[in-house]
Amino acid sequence: MRSMLKSALEGAPGIEVLGTAMNGIDGLKKIKSLKPTVVTLDVEMPGLDGLQVLEKVMKECPLPVVMVSTKTQKGAQTTLDALQLGAVDYVAKPLGDKSASLESFRTKIIRAVKAAAESNLQNLVNKPAAIKAPTSAVKAPPGTVVAIGISAGGPSTLHEMIPAIPSDFPPIVIAQHMPADFTGTFASRLDELAKVSVKEAENGEPLTAGRVLIAPGNRHLRVEKRNMKLVATLNDGPKVSGFRPSVDVLFESVSTSVGSLVVGVIMTGMGCDGAIGVQMVKKQGGLTIAQDQKSSIVYGMPKAAYETGCVDTVASLQEIPSAITTAIRNLRETVAPGA
Repeated sequence: MRSMLKSALEGAPGIEVLGTAMNGIDGLKKIKSLKPTVVTLDVEMPGLDGLQVLEKVMKECPLPVVMVSTKTQKGAQTTLDALQLGAVDYVAKPLGDKSASLESFRTKIIRAVKAAAESNLQNLVNKPAAIKAPTSAVKAPPGTVVAIGISAGGPSTLHEMIPAIPSDFPPIVIAQHMPADFTGTFASRLDELAKVSVKEAENGEPLTAGRVLIAPGNRHLRVEKRNMKLVATLNDGPKVSGFRPSVDVLFESVSTSVGSLVVGVIMTGMGCDGAIGVQMVKKQGGLTIAQDQKSSIVYGMPKAAYETGCVDTVASLQEIPSAITTAIRNLRETVAPGA
């Protein structure tokens, strides 16, 4: 695994591999002596495991860390623990030695390391300020949908934000860039903390108030209107904007199916997925919100969205639930296309 990581990273433009470590203790010593910009850390190591090393790194010499984990339920649980401890991102180990799997791994680890290098370390080390929960019930026009696009830094960000969402909120659909086998565990964790119901989306599942649906890893989530009702649909179509699930795919579907009754929210993440989507939401008369730079762990996706000129509100993580509530109240009560 060390050899594979080294090979994947050292040939990438803008990345220099300073060294490798055979175990956690060796890793801590080399981190202190080599002073890297970013550390990749295997969840499974002899001696000190990945979580133990991460905890020491974040306390003694905070650095952006990318976790490398197995595509198993145990691997997902441990990875989510790592994200709570301050890891920026994670990449699942490739399955077997097939060239396509290895190339996909190489692309993902390079992207994750570059995102980590651009991350806001203070937002990883310091616990975010309390989220401002909306103070009153949301009186949303029937058919309103809140769509959220989020990537690197997303799990810890949503862990802070979702518990502030009131139980009477309109349906929320989320495209979080996350490997398959991880999203179910992630949704279950959020569900334990939230006032709303949180689950991994199922094909044909109706959208209902008080429920959050998260796109399964490696599947596109769309919202469609069937028999005058909004339902979630899943597909294995090509990656869009480099991702599956893609924020652009989700936003295009809600803007088409729901029309002006959409609040689109772009949050922390690297790249530009969602920039096309916010333009679609605005074209149909919906409202858009982007997370601000100061509170974003990685200010890539929100920046790309803002630069389109189609973002109505820029808000900190602490303010986003209230900003969504305000946007819902301001939605024009127009009839969605096809109604």
